[in-house]
Amino acid sequence: MGRFDKTTAKAASAFAVAARCAVCAGFVALAVFSFAATGCKAKRHSFPAGKTPLIGFSLDSLVVERWQRDVDIFTKAARDLGAEVILRVADQDPAVQEEQVRELIAKDIDVLVIVPNDADRLSAVVSEAKAKGIPVLSYDRLVRRAGVDLYVSFDNERVGSLMADAVSRAVPSGSYVVINGAKTDNNAVLINAGIHGVLDKLTAAGKVRIAAEIWPNEWDSGEVKAQFEAVIASDRRIDAVIAGNDMLAEAAIGVLAENRMVGTVRVTGQDAELSACQRIAEGTQYATVYKPIDRLALKAAGFAVMLAKGEQIDTDAFIDDGRGKVPFVRLEPILVTKDLLDATVIKDGFHTEEEVYRNVVR
Repeated sequence: MGRFDKTTAKAASAFAVAARCAVCAGFVALAVFSFAATGCKAKRHSFPAGKTPLIGFSLDSLVVERWQRDVDIFTKAARDLGAEVILRVADQDPAVQEEQVRELIAKDIDVLVIVPNDADRLSAVVSEAKAKGIPVLSYDRLVRRAGVDLYVSFDNERVGSLMADAVSRAVPSGSYVVINGAKTDNNAVLINAGIHGVLDKLTAAGKVRIAAEIWPNEWDSGEVKAQFEAVIASDRRIDAVIAGNDMLAEAAIGVLAENRMVGTVRVTGQDAELSACQRIAEGTQYATVYKPIDRLALKAAGFAVMLAKGEQIDTDAFIDDGRGKVPFVRLEPILVTKDLLDATVIKDGFHTEEEVYRNVVR
């Protein structure tokens, strides 16, 4: 996977981004004005007329495939709206991210967009930004107890319930392993709640047994692989694996393959990474959850520019950040199984038919 320079937001795949964002401004405009004034409201601040909005974008890492796409589309959309973006990537280090946020604050940014590594540790530095009058947009992942001005993400509990429901329909009874995301990521907590919202009823009815539940410290394939290997070594009666994302699903599938269990165990993930969609087409992964990143990035860019300019944003939802309720722009995730590949990720142009079915004879 390509990498981004930490001091720029240069696109790694200019052609793909240009294609996706050909009608970017129109989509952003629609996103900006598509919410009724019937709920929580993001705070307003003054903005000098004629000034170019400067967006500071603090990103946890580019380890997961999807983040490259997020940054490309967000940056292109923000520039189309007349703003400039300064990107900093923390490489999964919360201490580095703290310092990078302070650096962005010192550059007199007009709005901070943050994808936190640690939902709790970053609260203080985000509060520092707000204390200086800089509005904060929490992108995809929520910074807890910071009172951000706006949270833009998918319905993460729904992500968890979609994965669990898909597996439970495919494997109505049996032994499950739940592989969660990073303990420090609020999304992982929400996804876990969605998973248990489905599985707890099945376990209470005696239909499903949760053989193990893994909570890694980071979104780390190596850590998950080692823990899942230990699970398989002690209990091979595994019928399904629900993984926090496609990267972790891939790690689990690798372990299953080593133990000649691949294909017989239903595995789900999320993010609809190309490799995951290929595995679904091949039959080694059962499902993924597709989160249309283009829509997320376009909406977030539009709202970031509005926040920078001190314009009011009205939303119809909110989320509790542990200290209070913050405005929440909530997008719906989509389940993808083998029979839904064409109607979802391929139809949307998220991946091409040639890419998805590269290893499959149709």
